[in-house]
Amino acid sequence: MSAKDKFHDAVKTALQKDGWVITDDPLTIRISSRTKLYIDLGAEKIIAAQRDRQKIAVEVKSFLGASTMAEFHTAVGQYINYRYALIDFGYEQTLYLAVPFYIYDDFFTQPFIQTVIQRSQVNLLIYDDEKEEVVRWQS
Repeated sequence: MSAKDKFHDAVKTALQKDGWVITDDPLTIRISSRTKLYIDLGAEKIIAAQRDRQKIAVEVKSFLGASTMAEFHTAVGQYINYRYALIDFGYEQTLYLAVPFYIYDDFFTQPFIQTVIQRSQVNLLIYDDEKEEVVRWQS
């Protein structure tokens, strides 16, 4: 299992403040007898109007390394693998990539990056790591 991202707990708290119940920390997907994938968080929320449960999986990224672009490449690749695994192994969760607001504002708003996000069908959860709050959901 990989080490928790620096902002793991901030995102967990932000989700709880937003009304989500953390169901998995981490969400483990067994893809073979020897191989598992670990998505940082699994959560669900009861939607009162529909009397239904919405389930999400969240991969937390801090983008604190030397190259934001290199981290972006890794994050998108990891996201796509996780999304395929969720589908292939019958999980109901919708996957989100959690990114800090200041990185979203500085990097993710660039037209090329937005195009990659759209083409790759990456759902974003933008969070404020200091306030430990969800700033925005982008599907």
